[in-house]
Amino acid sequence: MIKSFFALLLSLVLFSCQKNDEQQMALQRKDAQAKALIFTKISKGWRFTRPSMSPQTQALVQNWKELREFNDELLQTPKSSIGAFQKKSKDLSKKALALYQNIPPTFDKPQVKSRITALLTKVNSINLYIHLDAIPEQKIISLVAEVDQEMVSLYRQLDEIVRKNQIPMEEGESDMIRMLDTTRAIAN
Repeated sequence: MIKSFFALLLSLVLFSCQKNDEQQMALQRKDAQAKALIFTKISKGWRFTRPSMSPQTQALVQNWKELREFNDELLQTPKSSIGAFQKKSKDLSKKALALYQNIPPTFDKPQVKSRITALLTKVNSINLYIHLDAIPEQKIISLVAEVDQEMVSLYRQLDEIVRKNQIPMEEGESDMIRMLDTTRAIAN
């Protein structure tokens, strides 16, 4: 009687473990399918473009290593898994921060800093959303488009600065600017 009770108990434990294993396998398959679908959607939407800039601006930014590295990182698309996208977004965040911290003196102006800050915010948002357990792929795709818009805005601002620097000063303009500087005012 005791042997048959233990045999029955043992068989119940084995069958319940099999059910749990089957349930876990089904959940894992469902999770893998969901991640594959999310990966496919993000892969289709992960398309960054490099905006064009004037030749004069290109000549000035060719030594801006951080901008070149950020652009190179943007144009490389991960191909293997969601983990690759997570790594890419982390790398993009680091490159965007380095871009903000190393602005060349010619372009170290509030207009450029604000555009790089907006770009950094969008890239960090992509990094945040892609590391969530439930990845909102539509939000990531829309942020990719917004990063593209911020890059266009940044490049246009760089072109604008170069264009303004090429305008020659009129006669006496430098003296007038110096006189407007209150720190250099002539004492009475």
